[in-house]
Amino acid sequence: MEIGIDSFASAMYGDNNTLSSVDAMEQLLQRIELADQAGLDVFGIGEHHKKEFLDSATVVILSAAAARTKNIRLSSAVSVLSAADPVRVYQSFATLDLISKGRAEIVAGRGSSIEAYPLFGFDLNDYDALFKEKLDLFLQIRDNEFVTWSGKFRPAINNLPVYPRALQEKLPVWLGVGGTPESFIRAGSLGLPLMVAVIGGQTHRFRPLIDLYREAGKAAGYKPEELKVGLHSPGYVGNTTEKAIEEYYPGYAELWTKLGYERGWPPVTKGKFDGLIDDLGVLIVGGPERAAEKILRHSEALGGVDRFTFQMDNAGLTHTQLMNAIELIGTKLIPLIQKG
Repeated sequence: MEIGIDSFASAMYGDNNTLSSVDAMEQLLQRIELADQAGLDVFGIGEHHKKEFLDSATVVILSAAAARTKNIRLSSAVSVLSAADPVRVYQSFATLDLISKGRAEIVAGRGSSIEAYPLFGFDLNDYDALFKEKLDLFLQIRDNEFVTWSGKFRPAINNLPVYPRALQEKLPVWLGVGGTPESFIRAGSLGLPLMVAVIGGQTHRFRPLIDLYREAGKAAGYKPEELKVGLHSPGYVGNTTEKAIEEYYPGYAELWTKLGYERGWPPVTKGKFDGLIDDLGVLIVGGPERAAEKILRHSEALGGVDRFTFQMDNAGLTHTQLMNAIELIGTKLIPLIQKG
């Protein structure tokens, strides 16, 4: 199993939120650099268009990271393909692939944060249709140097080439999904690896949806080994489980209570948090042994997970705490995962 980290390039953590955007970006790049040195497999950068995040130009951050790393794979988490031009998205990631010498990946999705749609002039009523059409174009560009294509939301392309081409023969494209059955079936039918974002509740409840993905892939003629499953969840690794909970809970409660106010969810309580960090809950918060044990349990419950990524930098943790967590993941958690 591959282990990595996803970041939304938060500019609002630590020191009473007084960190400058310049310093936040530099510290993020330092964390990616350390993740590479510590042996993590992948680092993903999200896409938002909000004041508290610095990840609106995902590939620019990943390209800066590419120049400072050697082995770690560099991915989006996710790219909001629905609100972008697939030609430019492909060109950006192909360029990243050249800079990184073949380490670029993309996780494409519709986006659970919807601010990109009005910003770029798209109608939320077309939420799914936009993604379906643009994913089709993106995959055609990835697989063909010359493209002929027509659709509803973008001008047609008539036998035109798209450059540059990625270094990798087939640029990895994961499909980022939440809880919509159609999204799981779509990924399986296309034979694309699946990245499941589980941010609340109990992880095992996604097993029926992942089964739909595997069934759709099998029906479309793909081999089981082609149908990879990734799991993205909030979490944090501390020196001990007690220390991890002590450091993680205050910022997590503050952030998710704020999000809940915006989205109509109830406030976070310590009791609810304790349920999320128990054996079946989604949050991977603990010492290396506890975290590794829970990741392996989730993998078994879902029928096998090929990649797990932590979302850590949105819970009020300091740069020093995040750096320590990365070190623990590389030196202690990954060896435990490898042992199984």
